[in-house]
Amino acid sequence: MKIFLAQQNYHIGDFEVNTEKIIAAIREAKSKGGSLIVFSELAVCGYPPRDFLEFEDFIEKGMAAIRRIAAEADTIGVLVGAPSRNDHPDGKDLFNSVYFLYEKEIKQVIHKTLLPNYDIFDEYRYFEPSFDWNIVPFMGKRLAVTICEDIWDVADNPMYRVRPMDMLMKQEPDIMINLSASPFDYTHAEDRLAVVKKNVQRYRLPLIYCNTVGSQTEIVFDGGSLVMDDGGNLIREMAFFNEELTAVHWNGDGTFEEKQSRAAGELPDQVLDPVRYQPELNIGLVHQALVTSIREYFDKMGFRQAIVASSGGIDSAVTLALACEALGPGQVHALLLPSQFSTGHSVSDAGQLSENLGNRYDILPIAPVFDAVAACLKPVFGDLPFNIAEENIQSRIRGLLAMALSNKFNYILLNTSNKSELATGYGTLYGDMAGGLAVLGDLYKMQVYALARYINRNGEIIPLNIIEKAPSAELRPGQKDSDSLPDYTELDAVLYQYIERRQGPQEIIGMGFEAGLVNRVLQMVNRNEYKRNQFCPIIRVSPKSFGIGRRVPIVARYLS
Repeated sequence: MKIFLAQQNYHIGDFEVNTEKIIAAIREAKSKGGSLIVFSELAVCGYPPRDFLEFEDFIEKGMAAIRRIAAEADTIGVLVGAPSRNDHPDGKDLFNSVYFLYEKEIKQVIHKTLLPNYDIFDEYRYFEPSFDWNIVPFMGKRLAVTICEDIWDVADNPMYRVRPMDMLMKQEPDIMINLSASPFDYTHAEDRLAVVKKNVQRYRLPLIYCNTVGSQTEIVFDGGSLVMDDGGNLIREMAFFNEELTAVHWNGDGTFEEKQSRAAGELPDQVLDPVRYQPELNIGLVHQALVTSIREYFDKMGFRQAIVASSGGIDSAVTLALACEALGPGQVHALLLPSQFSTGHSVSDAGQLSENLGNRYDILPIAPVFDAVAACLKPVFGDLPFNIAEENIQSRIRGLLAMALSNKFNYILLNTSNKSELATGYGTLYGDMAGGLAVLGDLYKMQVYALARYINRNGEIIPLNIIEKAPSAELRPGQKDSDSLPDYTELDAVLYQYIERRQGPQEIIGMGFEAGLVNRVLQMVNRNEYKRNQFCPIIRVSPKSFGIGRRVPIVARYLS
């Protein structure tokens, strides 16, 4: 049986384009002799649709799309994801479903059982879990069809009370097929291979896993669809961050005509150690994720040009380089905003960066604006000494000017704050925290440095002076980040344990970190939730990002 996997990029709510893309893949698979084609979870409407699912019109458009797709499923079987209605009076009104289409009919509808309700997921808010489990008969074979999370609960301490595959095994299936919309993070490629292999080992069946690709605001999908035989051999691994239509020839047993592509679990970067902070881990995939997400955000929102406040520091340099790669240098405008405290090399470094990248840049000194604001405030401020108020005024002037160009020329301002800064509150609301999309908000400072070195892997794009100099906001004479924050190597390691691994103070101290450092860092994190709550969307690349992936109270006293 020739089975196609359609790893595609969908636009949430764009039923017309999504449906045309699905139909085009079906026609190509038919022209190449395909017996079955597999798409991804909620392909028809895009994932995650969230509160759009509360609109009857949204659901009806999905049903209309399924009817259109069914008309193409004449000589080929189609497995495609879409919401379906729950006709039972009990429970929620919708299922997260897979439609099996064949002979121009809806032959069967399979519902998702395990509805994740953690981190960025909130499926149980909308969907009812499946209450029965049935294999899909097709061409004399028995297909065990599941949806994303349905195969992920294979740990020794399961999260759910039932495993759908355990139920389906009672009907003696011949193959497992999983339709997925599983988001990227820098540990996900290893996790995905491990989960697929555990299922193969547990059920002694081959597995076809079709994932979506592309970006939906904060969430990035990397594709990486897999085919594994019943011996745990990786037969196919599809492209990362690119659409692809590929076929495998299933022999009807546990094997495929195709040979093993590589040993499962082999990746080019470091070996994953989830306990240890690894700034370099899979940095090439992180780079692809960020470039993909920037490009997709602009494309799907209908924007064309970006503006970046370029300071001559590492964060704005990396953001600018990523934006130029994603959108093209001609679509990116760098704005240099030196203050009276900026060093000469900051301006020259930022200018050299734009020369290397080939993007336009302008220099607008902010000292005259600062002086005017200071004069305006003089009757109220009097002779009070210069402090954080004046520092933040400078940052907010920069935000004002960047947003002025954004409004005038229809640019999107890309925010340059990193995760270390967001975690500790080292940023100015309505100043350097302004923006439409945070490019580095899920990368700690040392990861930003690792990304800069990766960008320079084939030659100097980011000037070495930007990478090597001590980081500074340059809002007062001689200012350094180290005046306000612990050394980034220590800070990032503590933040990783607290945020990604959810370790408490005593556990972190027990790992060898100094108690005063740990308590100080955790207090900074919890006291600054109010700032993060007002921040723009953050591209998610870690297992635990700020924003929709981490929900903690603002008015709380825990560790604050």
